[in-house]
Amino acid sequence: MKIKQIKSTLLTAAILVSGISHAKDEPKVSYKSTEVAKGIYMLAGEGGFTGGNIGLLIGVEGVVLIDDSMPPFLDILNQAIKGLTDQPIDFLINTHVHGDHTGNNEPFGQAGTHIVAHDNLRKHLINKGVQTSDGMAPAPKAALPVLTFSNEMSFHFNDQPATAIHVPNAHTDGDAIIHFSQANVIHAGDTFFNGLFPYIDIDSGGSVDGFIHAQLKMISLSNDETTIIPGHGPLSNKQELQAAVDMLIDAKAIINKHIKEGMTLEAVLEANPLAKYHDDWNWGFITTERMTTQLFNDLSQAHSHQGQHNHAH
Repeated sequence: MKIKQIKSTLLTAAILVSGISHAKDEPKVSYKSTEVAKGIYMLAGEGGFTGGNIGLLIGVEGVVLIDDSMPPFLDILNQAIKGLTDQPIDFLINTHVHGDHTGNNEPFGQAGTHIVAHDNLRKHLINKGVQTSDGMAPAPKAALPVLTFSNEMSFHFNDQPATAIHVPNAHTDGDAIIHFSQANVIHAGDTFFNGLFPYIDIDSGGSVDGFIHAQLKMISLSNDETTIIPGHGPLSNKQELQAAVDMLIDAKAIINKHIKEGMTLEAVLEANPLAKYHDDWNWGFITTERMTTQLFNDLSQAHSHQGQHNHAH
């Protein structure tokens, strides 16, 4: 499936949030499962936006799910899982807090699945709650992670060891990448949008520098045979991840230069300095304009902190 087709099926988060209560009107969507290594699968939505790409580890010793989509898609997700195993889900790892990756925590938690996540994700769900069709609501107890970690946590099942590794202040302040060391597979969560401008959620503790560092961390764990499951976009590899981080490092340098020249956000948007990336990376949710805006907002904040720091000395 080409990136362009994928862009057209990725609806914006606004539709996503309003669509939670209108499951009846959803287009006919399904999950396609791809075995990426022995007992390790990627489940990707087809026919419409179903949230982030899902990981699944299956074997006699246990079943581990990575992310869990949104309420309207619980049934088709369960169907896809049942097509691969009739065992219950033992552990569910949330890569980060967004509702298209944690939206079905409650039913899985109620069914006895142990939810695992970074410390900040649990704090976020308790303090800020979850998105519903009526706005934010307190997270139900069953939706909360019961096992949390600060730096990393390892799983030893089915001869496919996996480590959930915290990458600080990247897409959010509670991101985890999952590294299957023996299988040479990485689930990137939303620290990697394959062939798409990334969403860097500054309001949830994400940052441009942290996002770049997360991608460089994954590259350091990869070789030319590594399979990478991105948060959004098609199944990937080290080369495509390298292209994404190269684009981001360059885009950061371009926007930084404009900030140093004292340009306002309006002036930068008018200049459209990321135009060269538009055809390949622009999509419905993070357009070239929005990409420019999130870079400008984060980097100009960093500049003002630096300025204050310099004045203090």
